Amino acid sequence: MYKIINRRKLIFTQAADIVGRALCTPFKFFNKTLAIDPQAVKSILIIRTAYIGDAIMTIPIIKPLKEHFPNAQISFLTSEGGAQALANNPHLDEILTYNPFWFYNSAKVKYLSFLKEIRKHSFDLVIEARADIREILLIATPIRAKHTVSYGVGGGGYLLTDVVPYENLKHKVQYHLDIARHLGADVNSIDWAIYPTYVEKERVAQILKDNKIKTPFVVLHPGARLPLKRWFTEQYAKLYDTLIDKLKIYPVIAASKDDVRLVGEIVSQMTHKVANLTGRLNIREFAWVLKQSEFFICNDSAPLHVASAMKVPTVAIFGPSKSIETGPYGNIHRVVEKSEFRCRYKCDENSCHIGHYHACMKSITVEDVVNSVESLLRELGVGRQNA
Repeated sequence: MYKIINRRKLIFTQAADIVGRALCTPFKFFNKTLAIDPQAVKSILIIRTAYIGDAIMTIPIIKPLKEHFPNAQISFLTSEGGAQALANNPHLDEILTYNPFWFYNSAKVKYLSFLKEIRKHSFDLVIEARADIREILLIATPIRAKHTVSYGVGGGGYLLTDVVPYENLKHKVQYHLDIARHLGADVNSIDWAIYPTYVEKERVAQILKDNKIKTPFVVLHPGARLPLKRWFTEQYAKLYDTLIDKLKIYPVIAASKDDVRLVGEIVSQMTHKVANLTGRLNIREFAWVLKQSEFFICNDSAPLHVASAMKVPTVAIFGPSKSIETGPYGNIHRVVEKSEFRCRYKCDENSCHIGHYHACMKSITVEDVVNSVESLLRELGVGRQNA
């Protein structure tokens, strides 16, 4: 069974597996599979390069692995963006960065120098957390660790020493935790957070003061990495005005520098003025702003997972993506989505193939989101004038 939706990628992976399995199977007879002794493992590498939100959803496995492998130094290989979210994690010993050319627009020549450097580490255990044949083939396998662990549902299972069983669709946090479970780690309690420095916390306090932002306030983030995951600017503008007029909510827009134009379009359509911190915060500072807020409103995006990690109540707007996989996790939340769009289970989120283009997002109204906000406020025990 393959957990691949994109048809071209599925065909490529199936073909690569047929060839690879035929070439590698004879060597399996000469390579004895060794049991993983937690006491003997001295160095572990976790690989989760793409994307920032996915790297954040991998954080919960770090502490259980640290406890189960008491003598091991744990390193985490991620993208440059993902490294910002992982910095200062007390359970990590080292963060390594690489933006693979198959996910990012990075030069292929950097791959060889990266591989040369990472092989110097001599890892005992490599965990490829995405289950992607490219990362298994081009990163995990060349490291030549004693143990290489991942799922086989993305191809390349024949290259692993340990294949994690995959049963059904689940939240990505659990998808990652199941790897730790497979290795024998106790995952009953989850330690999941982003750790800003003292200086970053002080900078956030100053930014809030300079912009005259007082509690309680609500953080709004209208962006997303993929366009199909974004609700529409005119809808966001109406929503923000409605939150102010109807619920007396003080909104603060805090998006990345890539969303400056998007936020500008929203603000230009609004009746009210709002505090705008777009492009002014790094990911850890953004996490700390969220921590000071009452709740968060966003699309399916990396900031959604920042909010979950910081245990901030969230209202998340979902269209083509599957909330069962990437929805808010572990925090008080509401998901706004239309259940009739079964095509989302076959959607790769890069292009829309149904007759009514982007219907899953177009069908979500401002009233739908406001109703979810009111429901969230009731659960939080927060009253609002005219609510």
